[in-house]
Amino acid sequence: MSTKQRLSTQAARLFAERGYHGTSVSDLAAALGIHKSSVYAHIDTKEDLLAEISLAGAAAFHAALDDLRSDTAQGRLREALRAHLEVVKQQLHVATIWLQEWRFLTGGAREEFVRQRHGYERRVRKLIEDAIDSGALRQDLDIRYAVLLFFSLANWTYTWFDAQTDVDTVTEHYWELLVGGIGARQASGQG
Repeated sequence: MSTKQRLSTQAARLFAERGYHGTSVSDLAAALGIHKSSVYAHIDTKEDLLAEISLAGAAAFHAALDDLRSDTAQGRLREALRAHLEVVKQQLHVATIWLQEWRFLTGGAREEFVRQRHGYERRVRKLIEDAIDSGALRQDLDIRYAVLLFFSLANWTYTWFDAQTDVDTVTEHYWELLVGGIGARQASGQG
C-alpha cells in the first residue's frame, strides 16, 4: 500500500473517530509514523483528504446500485437496501464521513459531493417508485416518507455495525419492517 493510500485510510479512521476538526495534520503524520511536513508531499490541504474520502464513499454507494440484478422492482429495492448496508459495513469509517463529516467540505468539493449524494437519493427514490408502479408496494405510499425511512434505517447502521455484523440478517429484518411494518397482523376475517 502506498503512503498516499495509507494516508487516506488513516485519515478516514481518524476523521470518523475524532471528527474532521478534531484531527490535525500532526495526528495524521503520527498515525503514519512520518513527519508532518511529509504529509504535504501527498496533499495540499487536509480538506483534500476529506473531499477524497467523501467522494470515494459516494462512488461506492453508486457502484452498489449499479450491480442490482433482480428481475422485479421489489427485488431491486431489497437488493439496494442490502447493497447500501454492505457498503456501510465494508467501509465503516468512510460511511461515517459520508454521513457526518462531509458538511465541512467547501467550494467545488462540497458542490460535487452534494450532487453525488442527491443523485444517489434520486436513484433510491426511483427504485421505490418502480416498486409502487409494479404493485409490490402500496399505491397510496407517500414516496417522500418512504425514501426518508429507507435512508433512516440504512444510514444510521454505521453507529452500531462492526466487522461481525451479518448484513444478510440485518437486511432480512429491515426488509420485514419496511414492507411488513410493525403493527400486529390481523387474522383474516377480522377488521
